[in-house]
Amino acid sequence: MAFRYLTGAEGRAEGQSFLRFITYVAIGGVALGVGALLLALMIVRGFSQEIESKIIGFGAHIQVHSFLQEEGLEAAPDKQQRLRAMEGVQRAAPVVEDFALLRRSSAAIDGVIVLGTDALPPYLEGRTVAGSFQLAAGPEHPSLVVGQSLADRLDLTVGSTVTAFSLRRSSQQQDLQIRRPRVEQFRVAGIYETSLTLLDDVYVFTDIGTARSLLGVPETSVSHFDVTVDDTARIDSIAARIESTFEFPVAARTIFEQFAGLFAWVNLQEGIVPLVIGVIVIVAAFNIVGTLLMMILEKTREIGVLMSLGASSQLVRRMFLALGTLIGIVGTALGAGLAFALGRIQQTFHLIPLPAEAYYMKTAPIELNPGDFVLVCAVSILLCALAAYIPARVAARIEPVRSIRFQ
Repeated sequence: MAFRYLTGAEGRAEGQSFLRFITYVAIGGVALGVGALLLALMIVRGFSQEIESKIIGFGAHIQVHSFLQEEGLEAAPDKQQRLRAMEGVQRAAPVVEDFALLRRSSAAIDGVIVLGTDALPPYLEGRTVAGSFQLAAGPEHPSLVVGQSLADRLDLTVGSTVTAFSLRRSSQQQDLQIRRPRVEQFRVAGIYETSLTLLDDVYVFTDIGTARSLLGVPETSVSHFDVTVDDTARIDSIAARIESTFEFPVAARTIFEQFAGLFAWVNLQEGIVPLVIGVIVIVAAFNIVGTLLMMILEKTREIGVLMSLGASSQLVRRMFLALGTLIGIVGTALGAGLAFALGRIQQTFHLIPLPAEAYYMKTAPIELNPGDFVLVCAVSILLCALAAYIPARVAARIEPVRSIRFQ
């Protein structure tokens, strides 16, 4: 009976289509709320995953460094071996890093951070937009990989020759008065793009041997180690264990501490956006109250006939509870299907562009999480069932004799 009311209910003669119309409105409201909430969750989770993958892919889960940044980490081979032997550590890569000036011409000079490593993260290799990520020294000049925004600013292309100047004080240059810049020429071997301006604007990559020579870092020292763990859920405990294993001034900072501002921005979206959009679902669910009350008003005489034929008040209450639940199920299914279709379209065709300078990506990211669909659909149907309880009680209290005479 509830299903028949849902699919073919008609009002009184003077407004037969009105009852069907308000039923469709109730279903559409639930569908719109569920679809909007699921799309919001897809985009927010996509943002979170994309930002995290970019930051972690650029560096590592944990950065092991020295509080005495000028001196770096000494006895690096021994420390690297001990780090690799720790439980939960997958990789410990030595990194030489410091500030330098990069000169393309007299009118194109910019400050950069030279980062020397023995192997680049696979993430960055997959973000190469020109050239390659080969850091091995060429026949004439060492190779250098730069970010797209820096390349645009200095008018760099693959094959361009640039000069780097370092003023980092080495162990032989203790007196500032005699410090002289070290100079190295590079050939641009590749250009990468992550859309994170704080990375693409500043960081350039070369092999660790060339970086040592340019920055004046001894063979047994490094600026820091990039540590990758096998389980990000244990990242804090592994960082604490690293600090307890090595003596001061060694410190371990997780990626969430290094980029706390970005992750705070992502967490804010994860908490606020679903809450705001979720109000739509709540409003749509309680619209069912008005819909069912109008349906009861239109069907008062029919309800009286049913009760006069022996239908109990409990049966009438269950019928309208079932009707409200059916409206919720149909609306939820339509909304979830629409959200899934739009999410797949965005994943495939990237129809929604974003300004990279504001959002750190060029298109709205989508993350399809089955858990979100299950949770949102279950909550939506439950809210619709709860909203139908009040109209169901009203219908159950109708008196048969008075209702049959109702006009």
